[in-house]
Amino acid sequence: MNIKSRLTLMSFLQFFTWGAWLITVGNYWFGTKQWSGAQFGDIFATLGYSSILMPALTGIIADKWIDAEKLYGILHILGGIILCCIPQVESPDAFFWVIFAAMLCYMPTISLSNSIAYTILKGNNYDVIKVFPPIRVWGTIGFIVAMWTTNLSGSKASANMFYISAFAAIALGLYSFTLPKCPPQKLISENSTIWQKFGLDAFKLFGTYKIALFFIFSMFLGAALQLTNMYGDTFLSDFAKVPAYADSFVVKYSTIIMSISQISETLFILAIPFFLKRFGIKQVMLFSMIAWVLRFGLFAYGDPAGGLWMIIFSCIVYGMAFDFFNISGSLFIETSTDSKIRSSAQGLFMMMTNGFGAVLGAKVSGFILDTYFTHDGAKDWHSIWLSFAIYALIITIAFAIFFKHKHKPEEVAAVNH
Repeated sequence: MNIKSRLTLMSFLQFFTWGAWLITVGNYWFGTKQWSGAQFGDIFATLGYSSILMPALTGIIADKWIDAEKLYGILHILGGIILCCIPQVESPDAFFWVIFAAMLCYMPTISLSNSIAYTILKGNNYDVIKVFPPIRVWGTIGFIVAMWTTNLSGSKASANMFYISAFAAIALGLYSFTLPKCPPQKLISENSTIWQKFGLDAFKLFGTYKIALFFIFSMFLGAALQLTNMYGDTFLSDFAKVPAYADSFVVKYSTIIMSISQISETLFILAIPFFLKRFGIKQVMLFSMIAWVLRFGLFAYGDPAGGLWMIIFSCIVYGMAFDFFNISGSLFIETSTDSKIRSSAQGLFMMMTNGFGAVLGAKVSGFILDTYFTHDGAKDWHSIWLSFAIYALIITIAFAIFFKHKHKPEEVAAVNH
């Protein structure tokens, strides 16, 4: 295979590993194990804890001591071995620690995979801006294929989902050792302060009102993303408890229905340059937030019969909700921060969304579901999704009022350069 094909396979397996269980773990937790919502929130919080703790640390290790592709392979093999242990776990507390260990291995590989791809492409004189996006799209395709594999193999509520994920992780770990070498760059100066070595100097951005406000909204939007990942598939599967819907396509193939969200994501990526050029960064971010309101509101009123269109449309608008904020937010950081701390600032953006935002969404939603929306073991999904929609609407209104940012055509030019 040529370099682009090899990196495409890496990207595919990277997200196949995650997609095999992330969307369906709620079915295993609530349906198969009958464990509580509050504790389930802790499971998704491990993604946040891992995103806060590990990427900077592994980035420093790859920069100074170990070939990036080797570190990447080691982490995936260890993560795969840990995933194989999950089916043997019989208590929520033990499940938390095992999945936390797996996420400590997995989450840093997301940024490492990007670093490896950039290094290899540049080393082979490819135009990274042109070549990398089509490679990365195959990561989303891998996530979709994993969801379909889990659903069609009858594993969406069983421990087999973790074995599927583990197989892909170990295979990717072994495969990574065949990739071209990505030796330590030693980009961190020996004279750098401990704050600079860990990228913590970017925290001074919180002293700038507009950027601090943006980071706060990023955290709240990161929480919204976790609500979708945590409860979407479980919500659709729960229609099986309603006799009229028990044998519906939505119940049998809930994970495939949810995968429309990821398919939509790949399509909305193509629309981002047009929207940015026409409306600017703030408006595109607002479109994203409005899409989150629709995502949750349509789920609140959807059902597998007359309301099926609402469920489908909710999955379609997810692409706008997810892509528009992440891409435009990254561009805002790119054009609003000093070049000396730009990489650290991008890392801080990801930490606020995938780290603190994930913890907020997971912990708070789990508590709220258990306390207010679960009665005799049954969840009031209409009220759950409606409350999430109100949450997203409040964020949207607050963002429109308090976040001030004028459209600058030169910012759009940065998308292509």
